[in-house]
Amino acid sequence: MSSLQGPNENVKFKLYWLEKSRSQRILWLLEELDLPYEIQTFKRQKDMLAPPELKDIHPLGKSPMLSIEAPTLAEPLLLAESSNIIEYVSDHFGSSLVPKRYADGKEGQVGGESEEWLRHRFLMHYAEGGLMVYLVIALIANNIRNSPVPFFIKPITGMIAGKIESSFLQPNFKTSFDFLESQISSSPGGGDYLCGKELTGADIMMSFPLIAARGRAGLTKEAYPKLSAYIERLEQRDAYKRAVQKIVDIDGYYEAMN
Repeated sequence: MSSLQGPNENVKFKLYWLEKSRSQRILWLLEELDLPYEIQTFKRQKDMLAPPELKDIHPLGKSPMLSIEAPTLAEPLLLAESSNIIEYVSDHFGSSLVPKRYADGKEGQVGGESEEWLRHRFLMHYAEGGLMVYLVIALIANNIRNSPVPFFIKPITGMIAGKIESSFLQPNFKTSFDFLESQISSSPGGGDYLCGKELTGADIMMSFPLIAARGRAGLTKEAYPKLSAYIERLEQRDAYKRAVQKIVDIDGYYEAMN
């Protein structure tokens, strides 16, 4: 049964989902909020790029994209970019995913925001502007190392990839994971999530880079026990498991990232 009520009860959603992409976060969002949706899945090309068909939907040809139909709209509203989608959907259909902004008695004051809200605002941007950047560079470095070049060039490509990893990626991954371990350790109110006791949109945003990084880049249970336990809690949420099962039912398997 849908959670939509009142003027939004006839709203419909369509998710354009691409394998091994950030779009899984939006599928989880829809399941978490119990919103009615249909899904169209796309496969990556052999070069791992998105298929050209996605450009028929949005000029950037990226995923995720979410289409929203409503009786008040002359044509569907098309949203792109994960954080933009999560913020828009949370504003209209999922206020529970956004912490209370101001501390009591400090409404509208500079610095009057709650710690939970400030964390949420920061992490919504950090997920893509921080941690995900390093994962993308790591993927590029791995492609350089494994590029199909003559055997006598292999040492050069391996050296380039190794230098990127040792001088740039490893220290930045360590800084990032150290920071996030401290964030979950100091969650407001002793909460189980990054912004406190309740799941927020920031947790959904952070899920993809953390799950993709797990077991690689130094993110191990031994080095980061609290962060690892946090990731496992996210994966144990019923809505998260329903989102994964939805893709398994359609495609036969689910994989976050190569």
